[in-house]
Amino acid sequence: MFSLFRENIRIAFNSIRTQLLRTILTVLIIAIGITALVGILSAVSALENTISSDFSSMGANTFNIQRYEFTTQRQSGKEVQKINPIISYRDVKDFEDTYKFPFTKVSVSFVGTQTAEVKYENTKTDPEVTVLGVNENFIQNSGLEISEGREFNVFDIDNSSTLCVIGSDLAKSILSDVNPIGQTISVRGAKFKVIGVLKSKGSTFGNNQDLRVMIPIQKARTLFTSPNINYSLSVKTDKKDMLEGAQDDAILTFRNVRALNPVEDNDFGLERSDDLINRIGSITGYLYVAAWVISMITILGSSIALMNILFVSVTERTREIGVRKALGAKKKTIATQFFMEAIIIGQLGGILGIMLGVLIGYAVSAAADFQFSTPWLAMFSAFTIAFIVAVVAGLLPAIKAAKLDPIESLRYE
Repeated sequence: MFSLFRENIRIAFNSIRTQLLRTILTVLIIAIGITALVGILSAVSALENTISSDFSSMGANTFNIQRYEFTTQRQSGKEVQKINPIISYRDVKDFEDTYKFPFTKVSVSFVGTQTAEVKYENTKTDPEVTVLGVNENFIQNSGLEISEGREFNVFDIDNSSTLCVIGSDLAKSILSDVNPIGQTISVRGAKFKVIGVLKSKGSTFGNNQDLRVMIPIQKARTLFTSPNINYSLSVKTDKKDMLEGAQDDAILTFRNVRALNPVEDNDFGLERSDDLINRIGSITGYLYVAAWVISMITILGSSIALMNILFVSVTERTREIGVRKALGAKKKTIATQFFMEAIIIGQLGGILGIMLGVLIGYAVSAAADFQFSTPWLAMFSAFTIAFIVAVVAGLLPAIKAAKLDPIESLRYE
């Protein structure tokens, strides 16, 4: 039994070698479908991992008060989209002074510039450093960690000290030869003493999060005086079960800050970090569906191509089938031979497609600074699909070959 099975495999490989060009084209067609599936799923998975890790670092017990909600509803052409006022310094200061919900910390910050040039002695960076004005709670509320030195305390902020915390890439670029803690750097002509270096966060969508300088918010306001600066508010609760109450109290407090009457809608947005992750998950879910649809269309074409090559093979080898049947080969043996050909071609296409798909997913992730992870589910799905395609495409040709009449086959020219 085993020797017969091994003989069928040998015959299948010989047949594949004799029709090498046709087999290569069929393998490539199958591989294209599998590549599309694995490549797209790998890239989408890397995108989801990157965004989710960025938001989840903030923690599930953190929420933000911002100018608009994360998503805006579609409005008809007749409706005018509501323009919310910016969150001004007066708003955030009043909120910080008024909001007294237990076990919470309020973070206040704003982006002064994203094109700053930072100097240390005779060394300077390219004008691509982000400068933020922050209070003492910003680092903790944002899920950031200190790798060297310390973070800001309340005295640093209240005294508007000339201190700063810098990103890891900034420390490597201009302070690589010295201990960065205690060194003095210059931003827009103002000098700041480095008290801490952040742990690396990497890049998101080309935005390097490690090229930044954080300075006390009052000091930042004296350096960056652009009108209509939009400030950011973040609230973190020490106890997750108090998050809903903290949110409700924050909305009420900010409505009072904005002097809204009871019938007016909020002119600001509130977002939780886990809400953002859930919404991103729903968006990537649609991308997964699109990947499967595109891949299935391509794989359908490859299955038809594989079936066609096997039907042609049966026709071309009619006389060979007749000889084998005349020598005593059973229908099951003949069917197994063509079935094995389909399985081998399908799996060769599947393996090639998986390899190309993983390489494409890795290349996209590297180019976009995504967090690539091995797409085991996509690879297993691709392997299974390739097997199913081979079974479906090889079934009818195998049955046709098994049913050929040996006498008519021997007379076939």
